[in-house]
Parts: sequence; C-alpha cells; structure tokens
Amino acid sequence: MKTATQTETFLNYEKIEKLSRVESPSASRLAEVLEKAKDLKGLSTEEAAELLAIEDRDSINLLLETACIVKREIYGKRMVLFAPLYAGNHCTNNCLYCGFRAANKDIHRIKLNADQIRQDAESLIREGHKRVLLLSGESGHYPLSYTMDAIKAVYSADVKGARIRRVNVEIAPLDVEDFKTLKTANIGTYTCFQETYDRELYKIYHPTGKKSDYLYRLNVMHRAMEAGIDDVGVGVLFGLADYRYEVIALMEHAADLEAKFGCGPHTVSVPRLEPAPGSAISEKVPYPVSDDDFRKIVAVIRIAMPYTGIILSTRESEEIRNELFQYGVSQVSAGSRTTPGGYSLTGEEENKQFSLGDHRSLEEVIRDLTDGGFIPSFCTGCYRKGRVGNDFMDLAKPGLIKHFCMPNGLVSFAEYLSDFAPADLKKKGFDLIEKISEEAENDSVKEMIQDSVARVKAGERDIYL
Repeated sequence: MKTATQTETFLNYEKIEKLSRVESPSASRLAEVLEKAKDLKGLSTEEAAELLAIEDRDSINLLLETACIVKREIYGKRMVLFAPLYAGNHCTNNCLYCGFRAANKDIHRIKLNADQIRQDAESLIREGHKRVLLLSGESGHYPLSYTMDAIKAVYSADVKGARIRRVNVEIAPLDVEDFKTLKTANIGTYTCFQETYDRELYKIYHPTGKKSDYLYRLNVMHRAMEAGIDDVGVGVLFGLADYRYEVIALMEHAADLEAKFGCGPHTVSVPRLEPAPGSAISEKVPYPVSDDDFRKIVAVIRIAMPYTGIILSTRESEEIRNELFQYGVSQVSAGSRTTPGGYSLTGEEENKQFSLGDHRSLEEVIRDLTDGGFIPSFCTGCYRKGRVGNDFMDLAKPGLIKHFCMPNGLVSFAEYLSDFAPADLKKKGFDLIEKISEEAENDSVKEMIQDSVARVKAGERDIYL
C-alpha cells in the first residue's frame, strides 16, 4: 500500500481554511446535525465545522447535551486512567512553547537509566496504576534502543505481583523500519501530536531541530500504520492556532488514515497550552481557547468521531476536567508528574515540561470519579486480547465493544479497591460496582460481573474478557 511520503501532504489547506470560516447554522440546521449525531455514526468534516461555528449559549447547551448522550451510549460511565512517565528531557528541538526546548538553559537535563525507570514505574504501581504513557525528548540521548530498553524496564517493574499491564509510547517520529522494531516491544498506542496543522505558524513555533520538518511529522501516523502499529493517537496543542482550523484539520487527518488503512486514530488528545519554564510564548498564549470554546471542542470531537477515545491531561483544572468527563472525555491522566523521575526522585520539580492544573493524587481522582458515578477503569483487556486497530473498530462501530469495556472496567476497579483503597473508598467503590452491575442489560452480564468481582475479593487478579 502506497502512503504519503515526507514530501507530500494529504491535507487540502484551502478546504480547511474555508471550513474554519463557515457561519453558525440556523436553528433548524443545528437540530438536523445534532439529530444525526445521535445515530452514533459520526459527522462529516463539513458538519463538524458548522458546530464549531456556534456561539450562542442555547446552541452550545444543545451541543453539550448531545455529546452527553453520545458519550453515555458508547462509553457509559467508564473512565480509563493512566499516568505519564518521562524517561528524559534532553531535546535538540527548540519548540517555543516547551520547557524541554534546547534553548532553555535553566533546566536540569536528566536521562533515567533502566533501573530508575523501573523505580518510577514501581512508584506508580504502588499508587494503583496499571497503564503508563512513556515519553522522552527528541535527542541522540534517546535512540530507539534506549526506548526499547525503557519499555522493558516498565514492564519488568513488580510490586508484590502487581505490574504495569500496558505501555503506550509518545516519542519522536520514526521511519517505517524503526516503527516495525518498536512494534516488537509490545506497546499499546503510539502517540504523536502535530502541535499545529497551520504550516506557517508551525514554522514559527519550531525554528530549529528535526521537529521543524512539518511534513515529516505530519506523515508520522501513515508510517506507523504502514509498519503495522495497530493503534495510533493524534492531537494538537490548542492555543497555537485558531481552534476551528485545528479541529477540522485533525478530522481530515483522521479521515485520511481511515481511507488508507481502514482505521482512524484510536485516541485524540486535546491539551491546551499551559505555562512552561523558559517559554515566553506559553505565558501569553497566541490563540487563547476559553473554557466555553474548550467545552465545544471536546463535544464536537466526541460526536463527530464517536468511537475515538478523547484524552484529557492534568494540564486542566480539577473543575474543568470533572465537567468534561460528561461531554466526551474517556481517558484521563491522574497523579501526573511531567519531570523525569518525578515519581521516585526528589528535588526535580523545577524541571517540568509544563505546569499542571490538577494536582490531585490518583486516589483523590478516583474518589471524585466514584462520587460522580463514574467507573474508574484500569482495563487493558482489549489490548491484551488483540482487540486493536481494525478489530477494535469492527466491534466499536456496531456498539459491541461496550459489552467488554463495562465489565472489564468494573472488575479492574474492584482490583484497585481491594489492593489500594482505604476503607471508606473501598466501601463506596464496591457499592457503585454493585449498583452498576444490577443495571446490566441482562442477567448473564450481571452474573459474570458479580462472579468476577467475587473472584477478585477472594484474591484472584488480572481477570478480563
């Protein structure tokens, strides 16, 4: 299969620009588009562009209500939890918004060795984490062989039999052959953000370093999927360019992957630009995205790409995160540190990539999710059963994947409660599990959940469909 090379673009920039300037739809047209969204088949880029144009409060509320319906129908009350693990912050790029950028001379550069990575992973395991996103800067300090060893170190971490069960990876773009090597490391999702799809602004924000090659980065997911990487995650850094332009371009990116490989991105990340050490541009955001606009972004992506996971990081405040859980977010980091060694080393807080908005621990996030009736999920069943890529979407699009996700989420939550939760949270959590299992669509699902939870309480671990 021929894919785009680094000298080609698959995006129609004239189309993206035109769609980013469409006017708000009439009330009847808005109702028509939102009604279509409830069919759970997604929306065209043109329809999404219309929704991005709405500004009045009543229309935005209708959009949010629809996003709630779509989120509930596909994901139910499940919320997947993970933590980032930074292996190192050396970087030869000079991204103007990033604390790790090469020109920042005030930051202490750190490269964790395999033992330190394992220690960080063990610290996360002690908190209850089962899923990790491994990151590093782009530098000769971190060749692919280093990343492969780092992945092994995370998987080797063991705390009384508890382990990390899924390692997702966010590293610099690779060539096809290197992606084939990376696939052998048993990774979950490969993630890479375009940062901004605006070609001219991209040049400004990335003046030097390999990352300054816009097209090489743009085509990274094509190379990854050509190499056989099953799940990929895309995203932009909102605040670098007009948000309407970015969402439309992101959807066109997803559509091109779907057309060429039969499967679009597994996840979409929606970070907003936050203050970073040594970055003046992060202190004065070029294209600010208000909370109202951010709600709209999440809601539009949810209903336009209903089966794609939306990831929200701890850049955002506790308040906005709790709200966006309702409108479409399905995966969230918790108890995060953005410094290498942030979970096991001390005195490195000043070496962060960016500032955090939510400083809650994993336990505190789980407590709040439970109070909101959400299922804190540590499930890795689909990934480990091979329900990835096209196979995952084949189950997701007809609405069948929820038959695995809800039970697996509840059972993984039961494991967390048994091993890590204090007495009051344990009671509250098991009460929620019982309530949700009683609401199961049929008796066989209910019995399966209750039997699995009983096995967890009896000491069995790692139960999944």
